[in-house]
Amino acid sequence: MKIIPYKHKVQYYETDKMGIVHHSNYIRWFEEARVDFLDQAGMGYGLMEERGLICPVVSVSCKYQGMTRFGETVRIYPRVEKFNGVRLVISYEVRDDATGELRCTGTSSHCYLNEKGSPVHLKKAYPEFYDLYIEAQTLEFQ
Repeated sequence: MKIIPYKHKVQYYETDKMGIVHHSNYIRWFEEARVDFLDQAGMGYGLMEERGLICPVVSVSCKYQGMTRFGETVRIYPRVEKFNGVRLVISYEVRDDATGELRCTGTSSHCYLNEKGSPVHLKKAYPEFYDLYIEAQTLEFQ
């Protein structure tokens, strides 16, 4: 299965006085791309939550490589970097849609909890999701 990169057109409200995307918006875009990626991989947040599983963000980092401006479109490439059934790390590349220029890289770390907030090991509690995450580590982009 191939994954379609997430596309985002920069909105005016996402920019600062200079017309450049405010740095905080890249973190929002990571979340948009992650939600889309997990949906495409068959393990979206909605499905996980229906089954009593939540996957909160533990940490996030971002390294800015270039400026993105109002009206431009970016493609975001999320990848499963690390997964052990208890923790998940997703990396992101944000690239200009027209030129392919790298604008930003980053990571987000996550854990798995049940509805009561207790840690969960996917291999034991949700083997179907565990298998999907293992498979997601090898997914390629179209």
